[in-house]
Amino acid sequence: MPVSLLALAAGAFGIGTTEFIIMGLLTQVSQDLGISIPTAGTLISGYAFGVAIGAPVLTLATRHWPRKWLLLGLMLIFIAGNIAAAMAPSYGWLMGARMLTSLTHGTFFGVGAVVATGLVAKDKQASAIALMFSGLTLATLLGVPAGTWIGQHFGWRMAFAAVAVIGVVALGILAAFVPSKLQQAAPAALRDELSILASTPLWLGLGMTVFGFGGVFALYTYVEPLLSQITQMGNTGVAVSLLLFGAGSALGNIAGGKLADRGVVRALWITLGALVAVLLAGRWAFGISAGVAMAYVTVLGVVAFATVAPMQMRVMQGVGSQGATLASSLNIAAFNLGNALGAWVGGSLIAGAGLLSIIWGAAALSAIGLVLVAMGQRRSPAAALQTA
Repeated sequence: MPVSLLALAAGAFGIGTTEFIIMGLLTQVSQDLGISIPTAGTLISGYAFGVAIGAPVLTLATRHWPRKWLLLGLMLIFIAGNIAAAMAPSYGWLMGARMLTSLTHGTFFGVGAVVATGLVAKDKQASAIALMFSGLTLATLLGVPAGTWIGQHFGWRMAFAAVAVIGVVALGILAAFVPSKLQQAAPAALRDELSILASTPLWLGLGMTVFGFGGVFALYTYVEPLLSQITQMGNTGVAVSLLLFGAGSALGNIAGGKLADRGVVRALWITLGALVAVLLAGRWAFGISAGVAMAYVTVLGVVAFATVAPMQMRVMQGVGSQGATLASSLNIAAFNLGNALGAWVGGSLIAGAGLLSIIWGAAALSAIGLVLVAMGQRRSPAAALQTA
């Protein structure tokens, strides 16, 4: 794998850390700003909606830009957004800072995924995407637990300041190792790029991502209150659990890439099916013991991130090379719409029926993703056979 993929992973690490760090800081943010935990959870939804807006708009607006300079510019916006978050005096300010940061997310991952696939042989493309996304999983493994620890000991503002520093480091790595003259096909006419929006396979693929991954965030958004209130863990136990989730996600990301290299549709059936089963098991796992809860969170990380590479490859394969960049960015937006949907569903269920009720909502969302896999396979059996 080319070293430039590791540079893309470094950028993904910074962006992934700022996306997920709020999960470990919900209690601190809610207490400091005088808001409820469900309201603090909307900071996740706001970020996700920013990604959904920014991904297609920025991707189309910058399609003529050299890929390296685009990636560097996005990282500069990322740094500015995290500095603003660290200075936030109110919930509204913090929401605005989170949304500014989120504008970089979809385009970075969307463009990065296309760049990654262009750097390797065709039979290694899913693994190349998984390697780039390993920065995201390392963010859950290292960035989020570290941010949680910083927030617990020095305040949540210092956690965001630390993420800004990560952004500066990632900027330097990208500048040093991403080639200046990346192979880049001449962009198609805007009308031709937008024509992929009429593709039914594209929308089925995006739906798989929204609902399939939405189930993950219906639970993971509120994992800190689940661990502290249901499992009765202290701060150290929560931080260790988040670390274990990150370790599981790193393993799952690699496994998902390997599975997708061998067949995208089959990988979707395996990973989404396992995700639904694991989400349902959470109804009992959180209430047994701290050890069981930690093991459960680890397995959840594995099955959750094993879905990422198959979902990304499915959407990119469905539109062909001409619309791959826009489709890739749209799928990153779909991941984050799933995050927003999951956070909203989880918060609504908590308000109405308590913390454990989110288990059922989470499993139901991911089950809808499985239904969409079946619909896509039935609609295009020939394409399914080619990728299965």
